[in-house]
Amino acid sequence: MISFDNVGFRYGVGPEILHDISIALEPGSFHFLTGPSGAGKSTLLNLMHLRLRPTRGVLSIFGQDTATLRRRKMPAVRRRIGVVYQNFRLLDHLSVFDNVALPLRLAGRREREIRQDVGELLHWVGLGDALDASPRALSGGEQQRVAIARAVVGRPALLLADEPTGSIDDGIGQKIIRLFEELNRLGATVMIATHNGALVQRFPHARLQLEGGGIVRLPAFDRQDASYAG
Repeated sequence: MISFDNVGFRYGVGPEILHDISIALEPGSFHFLTGPSGAGKSTLLNLMHLRLRPTRGVLSIFGQDTATLRRRKMPAVRRRIGVVYQNFRLLDHLSVFDNVALPLRLAGRREREIRQDVGELLHWVGLGDALDASPRALSGGEQQRVAIARAVVGRPALLLADEPTGSIDDGIGQKIIRLFEELNRLGATVMIATHNGALVQRFPHARLQLEGGGIVRLPAFDRQDASYAG
C-alpha cells in the first residue's frame, strides 16, 4: 500500500524534520502514529497524502513512485485516500450534509445513494439532527465529527487521521476509533496520528513511534507494560 525507502524531508534549506524513514504499510493494516508534538507526525501524513514530496529517498503509494507521478494523475490517487485534518477544512457555505456528501458527488455517485449513506453516517456519529446546519453553528467537537464523516463516507482504500479525537469527549472518541476499525475490516489501511496515550492503550493496534526524526516500529500496546507513557 505504502512504502518509504530511506525517505527524508526538510522545509526549504532548514534541517531535516524526517530522516531515513524506511517502512512498508501492508494493505489492510492499522497503525497508530505516536510521538511528541513537533516530532513530524503531520508532516509524515502530508507526505502520504501527496501534499508534500520527499526531499530524498523513494515514497511509493498504491505501487506508484510519487517522484514520477504526473500532476494530472494526483486527483485520482487522492480520491482513494480519506484524510482527517486537525483544522477540519469544512466549507462554511455548505451544510453539514453537503460537506459530507462532497466526496461522493465528486465521484459521481447517485443522489439517492448519497442521501442514504450520508444520512446514516451522520446519525451514527451523533449529528443526525444537524444535517442542514452550517458548520459555523457547530461546536469544535461537532465540526471534527463532520470532518471524520466526510473522510470515511467514500470508504477510502487508505485512511489518514491527524489527532481525530482531539476535540471530542472520550466516549465519542472511542466510537470514532471503532468506526475506523470497521473500515479496516472492510479492507482499508488506517494510520492514526495521536499523542493520546490512553486512547492507544484501549485498542490493540501496532504503533509507529517518531523519535528524533526517525521512526521505530512498536508492537500493539501491552496493558501489562506500565512503562509506556504515550
